[in-house]
Amino acid sequence: MSEENDSEANEDDLAEGLEQKKTSGKKIIIIAAVAIIVLALGGGAAFYFMSGDDTEHAADLEHGGQEAGLADQEPTELLFLELDSMLVNLDTAGGKPKYLKITIALEVDKQESLDDLNKKMPRIIDQFQTYLRQLRIEDLNGSAGMFRLKEELLIKVNDAVYPTRVNDVLFKEMLVNG
Repeated sequence: MSEENDSEANEDDLAEGLEQKKTSGKKIIIIAAVAIIVLALGGGAAFYFMSGDDTEHAADLEHGGQEAGLADQEPTELLFLELDSMLVNLDTAGGKPKYLKITIALEVDKQESLDDLNKKMPRIIDQFQTYLRQLRIEDLNGSAGMFRLKEELLIKVNDAVYPTRVNDVLFKEMLVNG
């Protein structure tokens, strides 16, 4: 009898093992399917949000979430205002004088902005002259120096002409003697 009980116990154990294998296989398939669905949904959402037209979205936000009509927007174009060449002496801390000759163009996107810049030209020149005269020759070295100068001049001009906005400061000529 003992052999019959042992064989029945072995059969029960074998049946349980097979049942567990079937169940674990089903679990793996279900988990994999769920993971694939989650990845597909995440990828679809990322594609949807990243492929949207940013200009339309920005215009919608600008107008309080309402649809932006063409009548509400002033047409933009690429306009430049060329400033006269400026010659300034650099800060040399009492050493031999060094001079900077610079010619700049300002970029705006509306004719109205260009007209406003012309009206505020004395203020722009004053801001630039004041800033440029405090520079040292070391401040202008390399591309990093040029980038810092460009960024500072952009800040200065936008402060001087607010609420008008200048998009970029462009160097047409830049000479340093020394």
